[in-house]
This record gives sequence, structure tokens and C-alpha cells, in this order.
Amino acid sequence: MFQSFEIRTHPKDGPPRLAALRAELVAEPLDGFLVPRADAHQGEYVADHDGRLSWLTGFTGSAGFCAVLTDRAGVFIDGRYRVQVKSQVDLEHFTPVPWPETKLGNWLKEALPDGGTIGYDPWLHAYNEIETLSELLKVSGISLQTSGNLVDRIWHDQPPPPLGKVEVYPAELAGESHKDKRKRLAKALIDSGQSAAIITLPDSLAWLLNIRGSDIAHNPVAHGFAILHADSSVDLFIDAAKLDENVNVHLGADVRVHAPAAFAVTLASLSGKILVDKNTVPMQVIHTLETAKIHTVFDRDPCILPKARKNPAEIAGSAEAHLRDGAAMVEFLHWLDQEAPKGALTEIDVVKKLEGFRRATNALRDISFETISGAGPNGAIIHYRVNEECNRNITSGELLLVDSGGQYLDGTTDITRTIAIGEIGEDEKICFTRVLQGMIAVSRARWPKGVAGRDLDSLARYPLWLAGQDYDHGTGHGVGAFLSVHEGPVRIARTSDLPLESGMLLSNEPGYYREGAFGIRIENLIVVEPATDLPGADNREMLAFRTLTYVPIDRRLIVSDMLSTNERDWVNQYHADTRRFLSPRLSKEAREWLDAATQPL
Repeated sequence: MFQSFEIRTHPKDGPPRLAALRAELVAEPLDGFLVPRADAHQGEYVADHDGRLSWLTGFTGSAGFCAVLTDRAGVFIDGRYRVQVKSQVDLEHFTPVPWPETKLGNWLKEALPDGGTIGYDPWLHAYNEIETLSELLKVSGISLQTSGNLVDRIWHDQPPPPLGKVEVYPAELAGESHKDKRKRLAKALIDSGQSAAIITLPDSLAWLLNIRGSDIAHNPVAHGFAILHADSSVDLFIDAAKLDENVNVHLGADVRVHAPAAFAVTLASLSGKILVDKNTVPMQVIHTLETAKIHTVFDRDPCILPKARKNPAEIAGSAEAHLRDGAAMVEFLHWLDQEAPKGALTEIDVVKKLEGFRRATNALRDISFETISGAGPNGAIIHYRVNEECNRNITSGELLLVDSGGQYLDGTTDITRTIAIGEIGEDEKICFTRVLQGMIAVSRARWPKGVAGRDLDSLARYPLWLAGQDYDHGTGHGVGAFLSVHEGPVRIARTSDLPLESGMLLSNEPGYYREGAFGIRIENLIVVEPATDLPGADNREMLAFRTLTYVPIDRRLIVSDMLSTNERDWVNQYHADTRRFLSPRLSKEAREWLDAATQPL
């Protein structure tokens, strides 16, 4: 299986490791050390070698960091992990800190009123992160100091850096050759008077060179660095053991391959204006350039927006991947409806069976993240990961939340469905219907060009807000084309001021969670495209979403009387489209189940 269920961390491991780290603070000497969930490439996901935060604290979430001082250790977590962190860390030694509500700088000033020196590994923090923290600490007497990695010193069985194989991504799926991508981006450098751009994000590297890797579980990316020059050539810093002859031929003479150790030396030899993205480039890169007195220009990673704007080939591939994945999901939901009433299923059984249906497509390359299978109160843990210890029986009268996805060569999928197991209470149904209303509102949205994700986020929350309810995560994230399931920079969230553009692929996933009781989330993937013309409309460019995910929404949980006529029509049309698109791909039994599950409200 692609997913495992072993217990990777335990709260009891944290205190002795924290004590060892504090001994290193004394040896330096330092008053504190920052432990992020990050690697030198600043992607969201990390290899086992870089899992320092989880190794030290026990917290396994996909975002957060720990600030270790001599007398306290704060684990900073966002709204997705407020419940999870409490069960994963030793609360006598680590204190969960709500973030970003509590800024690290303010926390440090309160903890160190007389000042102090905080160490950090400059390879593991982006320039913007350190710049922002330094500004907050300006008149506090607290200083930041680069340091060797203190966690690595005490992590004696630390896994080695990954050496996953790289493969060529087919041009017909990429929709553009890497030569043309390089030329297009190089022209933008020339137009801006820049001689080169530094690229450190693994998915930017994969997109630019039409390659995929296997250094990080469930994310087809390779660790490496690149310098894109204004003549469209690239210096690629990657372990040669990852590349075979086929990849080398694909890259060609204009992509020069070097050992990773040569990256810093090459940086110091650059000339002209060098583009760096201060949100993603490690602080060490800036240090190296500044020491060599090289002129840096802060701007966005040149791959970020072109990668987010999917071309027709990428959109067509994603649409096909979603139909294939949708059929696997329907086979799974049919099986679940047959087996769940028997009372013998566990959360792990659900994960295994769903992966089996995806594997049966003979196209699955990996899952796109570890499947979230949360029954009853476990569904309220937003990024719940089931293991042998917490595995729960699926009981009649409870909700089951299943958030999952697949990595296929033609696309990356991500879908959540909340399923009724037996008879469900009226309160849960009402909450489910409010979440559905929010998902429908985003699905039906039309907006003038220039509107950002933050402007649409409230559409999903409004039905919940009317009831005094909300959820502590964004409404949508960008998704890659056989790349990372969480892809920046586009989002539907209060913090996103990036205008939405045609071709951007996002999730649409409002939810509602009641700690200790249940969790609800409904998620489809959607793509931005030009809106259809309307009679009497203004002469202005309008955009809209097209839904790519087709899997039934559990009608047993919908309070139909709460829906407006337009909302009810949307559900009925969505279910009719689901039947039309998926029926030819299903077994006879699953097709009959789908017909019944998608009857009009």
C-alpha cells in the first residue's frame, strides 16, 4: 500500500529530545532555537530526513514550527491542528500556541523580556520569514543568529537525504516543452533587466523542466536547486544518481547538471541583477549573494504563476483524471454502503479499500496525500491520520469523513465526502446542509476579472455565519498537474489577495467541525475559466468556476427544505452530470447504486 498506519511519533519521546536540544543551547551559547517544518527547498512537504519538527515534538501536521527556549517550548499551529496537537505532544513540556493569531516575535518578547539570542538554520527559513521576525524584534533586545542545525546534532538515527529517481514528464500532458517554458521565462527576465533567477521550490523545478521525481512521499518532485539564466539555459544542482540517460537526453545541453555542493559557489559567481523570491528562497541564499556583493531583485518565483495557470492540455488531463478517480470513488461508496451496516468496518479498512479501488484503475501512481478517514469525533480532527492505536470502529449513527486523492500521470485529485452511517441526527444534517450551501455558492460564483480568493471566501462561510458557526481552514487551495496537491500561490482564503485567473485549478472545500462529536467537509476541485455571456450583462470580462470532480453528495444528509430553488437545481444537475459522466465507467452494481444515490431532491 501507499499508505501505512504505523505510529510515527509518541508524546513520551519529546521530553528527552527537548532536554538534549537545550544542552546544545547551553553549548553554543544561545537562548533559543527555531525548529520549522521545512527543508532547504521551502516546499510544504518534507522528506523523512527533514522531519525535525515531528521528531522533536511529536506533532506531525503539515504546517507549524517550534520555538525552543531554555524554560519553555512553544509549538505554533494554525486552526487545522488545534485539536490534533493536543494528542501528539507532551503538554507538560510543549505548549501549543495559536498561530498566526500569536506572532512569534510577540511571543519571544514576552518570554524574553530582558533580551536574548535566538539561533536558526539559515537553510530552513525563507528570507521574508526572518525579515518579518527581525522587524518585530527591532527594539526588544532579542537578536537572531544563524547557526548550525542543533536538531541534526542530537538526531543520531536521522534518515539520509532522499535519492528518488527522476522521470521525464510527457510533453503531450505538459502542454509545452521545457525549452519553450525556459525561453518564455527568460524573455521576462530580459524585459525586466535581470540576468538570472534562483529557483528552489521542488514543484517549480519539476514544472519548468518537465520532470517528476520521488523524493517526497505522495508528491512527484525531486530535491534540487536551479538557476535560470536570461539566455534560457539552466544550471541544475541535483544528485546525478537521480538521473538516468533518458532524463539527461531530455534535459539537453542547455541544462547543465551540477552536484548540489556546487550551488553556493555558483551563486557567488553570478553577475547582473538576480531575481530571488524572498517568500521561498532560503536565507542562506541571500547571505551568499550579499556576501559576494551581487545585486538581488526581490520578485515572485518566475515559475509560480505560469504553473498555476494550467494550459489546455493540463486541464484536459486533470478532467480525465477526475473522471477516472470519480469512478473509483463511486465503486468505493457502493462498497461502503453494503459493508458499513454490518458493523465490522474500521477507519483503516476504509483507507485500504479506497486505495484498492484506485489501484484497480491501473493508472494510480500514488495517493496524493495520506487518506483522512475519520469516524464520529475523529472527523473533527481536520487533518486526522489514522494509525493502529487510534483506529476506530465505524458505528451506526455517526458521520464518516473521507478526504483522499490520487496521483495519476495526467492529473492530481483531491476529494472529500462526508457519509451517513445509519440514521444521523437532525443537528448533523442541518450543519451538513449549511456546508453544502457554501460549497454550492462557490461553485456557482461569477466575478469580474481582478477579484481575489479572499473576495470569494465568505461565499462559502455565509450560511454557517448566519448560524454563528465557522471553520478554521481556508476554503480552497491550488492543485498541481501531477504535482503537489497543495500548490501555491492561489487560494480561496481570507489571506489571499492574488487575483484569480483562467486555468487556475483549486479545491472548493468548506466544512464544519464539532470537537468530540463530528466533522463535516465537502470538497470538489474546480477550474477558473471565462464566464458564459449573459443577456443584459455589462461589457466587462467575467470569470467563473467549472467543476471537475463528479462524485455523489450524500442525499441522506441534505435537509432539502433548507435549500433555495437554485441550490436544489444545482444539486440535481450535478447528480445528473455525475450519472452521465461516470455510468459508462462503472460495474453494473455500482451503476445501479449511483442511479439510486443521484435521484433528484
